[in-house]
Amino acid sequence: MPHSLASAASGALDEIALLADLVRTPSVSGDEAAVATLVEQVAARFGLPVRRDDAMVAIELSSDKPGKSLALVSHLDTVPVGQGWTRAPFEPTIEDGRLWGRGANDAKASVAAMIGAALDVQRAGGPPSGRLLVVLGFCEETRDTSMPRAVPRLGTLDAAIVGEPTSLDLAVAQRGLMMIDLIAHGDQCHAAYAAERGAHSAVLTLAADLLKLPNLCTERPHPLLGQPTITPTVLEAGVARNVTPPTAKAVLDLRTTPSWDHAELGAHLQAALRSQVVVTSSRLQPCETPEGSPLLAAALALSPTARLYGSPTCSDWVFLRHLDAIKCGPGDSRVSHTADEWVALDQVRAARLFYAALATRYLATTRPSSE
Repeated sequence: MPHSLASAASGALDEIALLADLVRTPSVSGDEAAVATLVEQVAARFGLPVRRDDAMVAIELSSDKPGKSLALVSHLDTVPVGQGWTRAPFEPTIEDGRLWGRGANDAKASVAAMIGAALDVQRAGGPPSGRLLVVLGFCEETRDTSMPRAVPRLGTLDAAIVGEPTSLDLAVAQRGLMMIDLIAHGDQCHAAYAAERGAHSAVLTLAADLLKLPNLCTERPHPLLGQPTITPTVLEAGVARNVTPPTAKAVLDLRTTPSWDHAELGAHLQAALRSQVVVTSSRLQPCETPEGSPLLAAALALSPTARLYGSPTCSDWVFLRHLDAIKCGPGDSRVSHTADEWVALDQVRAARLFYAALATRYLATTRPSSE
């Protein structure tokens, strides 16, 4: 147990020291065992009830009074280091009010603040009613995030705060992600005879469809997220330089909004395009905080000047979208995944206070799910 996590005399948990220890413990997706052990040890040292399985490390505080369940949700993994660093990525340094290192911003700052907030709630007497959970998943930065396995193991949940870098503003909507293969079919023949034979060109069909994309799915703009974006990212065609290809394919990256159901969006594209629309991934649905959200009302009461906005990036909110949820955490999303990643220390401290106050307020003003 690193001594920096607490003062032996006071038993005080320092969220900045905890963040430094989290950053010092590499946890690239799929290799989170060491950081999960660190979190377990920290929780145990401070008397927080903790459990760990193949999907999460979870801290749970329960009240004697029935009430709703609120989850503070984040993830322990990071993207790989990559190139371009001017600092050692796993040797956290503090300069100019910032802590630098891989994962500092995305999302170990949220993790440290959430653990600190849980301790503050416990030491203040526990949740006013119901349950407060801190749920820290694995592999969130990959397509194999563990959150779909974790959520069903948590019992009934009513609300969630997703800890991702939002500069402590409140993300009340989040884009989803669809991946589509757009496949055009044509006639394969010798290129010298293509015109003579009237061969159908898969390449020209695909090209014509790609030109249509900017004008599609524009009739339902979301008030915060605007239009879905459709971006071709990969093009494939060709058998040989003198052969007309039988197929041409484009991979499309669609960043969707709550204004469109994914199945409906795929059908809409197929009706508008000549190429075949093959949906290869649609599980990352867009999210939106429900109208009349008690959680959002409590958050705004504590932070009335916070900006409400729509987030362009995906997160584990996707697997909590059936709940009353917001996304909020310390750090700037534009710094995520970059070389020389950093987070502002004042935001980490403020996040701890905000999470604790919001949990206490929400669980004091909401009634049990069964009522």
